[in-house]
Amino acid sequence: MLGGIGVASFFLLTEPKRLDASTLASLGTGDATRGERIFWAGGCTSCHARPKAVGDARLELAGGLQLKTPFGIFVPPNISPDPKDGIGSWSVEDFANAMMRGVAPDGSHLYPSFPYTSYARMNPADVADLYAFMKTLPAVAGRAPGHSLSFPFNIRRGLGLWKLLYLSDEPVIALAPDAPESVKLGRYLVEGPGHCGECHTPRSLAGGTDEARWLAGAVAAEGEGVVPNITSGEGGIGGWSAGDIASYLETGFTPDFDSVGGAMVDVQHNMAKLQAADREGIAAYLKAVPPHPNGYPPRAQPAS
Repeated sequence: MLGGIGVASFFLLTEPKRLDASTLASLGTGDATRGERIFWAGGCTSCHARPKAVGDARLELAGGLQLKTPFGIFVPPNISPDPKDGIGSWSVEDFANAMMRGVAPDGSHLYPSFPYTSYARMNPADVADLYAFMKTLPAVAGRAPGHSLSFPFNIRRGLGLWKLLYLSDEPVIALAPDAPESVKLGRYLVEGPGHCGECHTPRSLAGGTDEARWLAGAVAAEGEGVVPNITSGEGGIGGWSAGDIASYLETGFTPDFDSVGGAMVDVQHNMAKLQAADREGIAAYLKAVPPHPNGYPPRAQPAS
């Protein structure tokens, strides 16, 4: 009997939860022109374009990139408008539930390698705009391979428990009502569509972000190298001005005239397509984030 109660409780707690009717009603019709801005802010091409795609090929969202993590190999899917192999048959409601709740059209949980924990904070109208823009992109045939995960991570239903811990639409950083509009804009872009915290914040053993060390840098998800601290704390970017940050996002050059490298190359290319006010907002927000020391173990120092 107790076993039956336990199973029933598990299925009740882990049931995928879709958006409510009022949120779906606020999606609106969507505007592709506005959606292009959200597309670049969200960096959709960085994961969903074919590996090493350049130029216009970055808009062919066929998927296939392998993300090798301690939990297994995640493979971003085809999200082109192809009706068979992509998301061309999805409604805007399907798209919004995937983006903001991590629930697929068939009702299954999506893995948080797709950063819906950040997208949950997005304005529903922006999600509809993004959907409208993505419908204008090339349809690409061919399914990407599935994920390759070991037990128990291959049990999708268990993600319902994970979401109870880590899925929230509340902002990470509280701002005063009279905070500058640029900081508010930056918070929205960084915490929502830009999903910067997904890489720049340390994670728990369960894979959730440690919001107490928000943007303090982390060991790279794929286990090699580190993602830098982008707060003003020790080891971070406290020496950069807001103008330095905005310029870096536009040009790819640091205040010391070093150039962007690694996975940030793609991110910077995306950010360069935003309006100047968006980059300035991101910079203003990063200067307002509480400073934290490096959130990853410091690298060993050479012997003297």
